Amino acid sequence: AVFVNGKFCKDPKQVTADDFLFKGFRYPGKTANPLRSKVTPTFVDRFAALNTLGISMARIDFAPGGLNPPHTHPRGSEILVVTEGTLLVGFVTSNQLNNTFFTKVLYKGDVFVFPIGLIHFQLNIGKTPALAFAALSSQNPGVITIANAVFGSKPPISADVLTKAFQVGKKVVDYLQ
Repeated sequence: AVFVNGKFCKDPKQVTADDFLFKGFRYPGKTANPLRSKVTPTFVDRFAALNTLGISMARIDFAPGGLNPPHTHPRGSEILVVTEGTLLVGFVTSNQLNNTFFTKVLYKGDVFVFPIGLIHFQLNIGKTPALAFAALSSQNPGVITIANAVFGSKPPISADVLTKAFQVGKKVVDYLQ
């Protein structure tokens, strides 16, 4: 067995067409959850054929009002195409660029790019379900959901840090944690 990038690589003489097929996008994701959305990723951990290719994808299903919450991909840029519905999308630039917020409403067939490492989101503002597909410029782009990272870390970030950072009282921080 050979390992490349820490992942098992099949002997090329043993490879079949099935090794290059991912069937995980065939069925809608379950959106019966608090965010009313479901992301189905195809990163290298779920689809070995991506190893060394520098690409990955995700299917994102949205119920009406569904949100893919603010998050970032530290190792990849994202290009998103809407295939059904209407999404409000946006990202925020870095501190050096005054944290400028870029946002657009996307309709079926529209494409939007989220640069590497920037905080971004998608929200279904339509009255019907929405569906989008994202391509990412890394086989392992990573994902950091901002609220989970800040308020759900283990062990928790000190309330003193969060109250000063967000300029809110300890009761608010305790509630969010």
